[in-house]
Amino acid sequence: MNDVKKFHPLVNTTEPNLLKETFDYDLPPLLKFDGPLVEYIDGEMVEFDPTGVKERDIVITDTTFRDGQQARPPYSVEQMVKIYEYLARLGGPNGVIRQTEFFLYTKNDRETLDRCRDLGYEFPECTGWIRANKGDFRLVKEAGLKETGMLTSCSDFHIFQKLKFKSRQECIDSYCEVVEAALEAGIRPRCHLEDLTRADIDGFVLPFIDRLMELSSQAPEELSVKIRLCDTMGFGVSYPGAELPRSIPKLIYKMNKECGVPTDRLEWHGHNDFHKVHVNGGSAWLYGCDAVNATLFGFGERTGNPPLEAAIFEYIALKGDLCGIDTTVITELAEYMFSIGMPIPENYPFVGKHFNTTRAGIHAGGLRQAEQIYNVFDTTKLLNRPPRVAITDKSGVDGVAIWVNDFFGLKGKERLTVFKVHKVARWVMDQYEIEGRLTAISDEELESKVKEFMPDYWSRFK
Repeated sequence: MNDVKKFHPLVNTTEPNLLKETFDYDLPPLLKFDGPLVEYIDGEMVEFDPTGVKERDIVITDTTFRDGQQARPPYSVEQMVKIYEYLARLGGPNGVIRQTEFFLYTKNDRETLDRCRDLGYEFPECTGWIRANKGDFRLVKEAGLKETGMLTSCSDFHIFQKLKFKSRQECIDSYCEVVEAALEAGIRPRCHLEDLTRADIDGFVLPFIDRLMELSSQAPEELSVKIRLCDTMGFGVSYPGAELPRSIPKLIYKMNKECGVPTDRLEWHGHNDFHKVHVNGGSAWLYGCDAVNATLFGFGERTGNPPLEAAIFEYIALKGDLCGIDTTVITELAEYMFSIGMPIPENYPFVGKHFNTTRAGIHAGGLRQAEQIYNVFDTTKLLNRPPRVAITDKSGVDGVAIWVNDFFGLKGKERLTVFKVHKVARWVMDQYEIEGRLTAISDEELESKVKEFMPDYWSRFK
């Protein structure tokens, strides 16, 4: 250990350094790296270049209509078609949201698939999802899909205890029989390695991937097998030095470097059982997996999947550009989902009712001076959601001033000072200090008091 203390001279200045190269208020904070990501694999130091993400064609794939429907009552056909249209607008012409997947088991599933394809959007491409058996594969052929996911569970929990195979060899043979049928039919198989982060990587997974790559080598390039890395129980971690099967860097390295799966044929599918789902998805991008599978607002089996809207902002942060993405659609989607009965917590990032609402007076004071002091990025521009204040006993006169100015729609030099709203602020404090109130002041109450205490401004601006 180096005990030498380093001297850090003060850089004295009268001009603020707001770190604009990273905190460009027009975009989410940009992700920058000043060195490689280092991991030790089989005793050897391996370096991953995180800056390579900017050149790679990383994408988001969607499972809102598949895994997302396993966490709620089924969507109607009309609802799914509407959501699909939103996804197409959100991902933009470059296909940042590249694919979405559908069940094929019910009449509603198949009707939805047909209606979404009939809309004519290039992205997201409509794909299927089946179990790896010939009965399910018949549905893919009948639907005329170009690609389908196949559930190829790979932990011994699943192989022996759920699927009741007598041996690992029997399991691989069964899976590959359906993969071969897909290749013969001209349909691209996407093998979903369920429960990968609890599997025997060297003893089963890598030999299985070797066999899939051998099958791919005998097929046209456009049919090459894709591999979805499924962290079904949320056990995956991105920490350097973590062991397999939980290590995301090691899993991707093994697939890519040892089994020869190209980065554009690797996809990460996570779950949020241990609150790691978003950072694990971002880590998969950085370590060489081109696709991250996500659902709208994280809704998915049990604790959910990577939130698609969070992946969108992570993508922008890594690329340093909007890349054709229309981020305002996220707000439209949230409003639509709320209208069809999907609850979104009020403090949920980006879309919750109060995600950019402050109740603290000192924060409100900062917002009044320059909103970027307490707002993560220009939420008005990117989400059509200006920062707000909720009025409580902690809001202070600054919070009331912001609320009144926003209520009247005042900008720039028109905005009222704290002195102009002091009567309203005094009424607020009396509610708590004299009346003993414990709840927040509603917008309707404040509107009434502004009309009462500020009649001149009411007549001018309302």
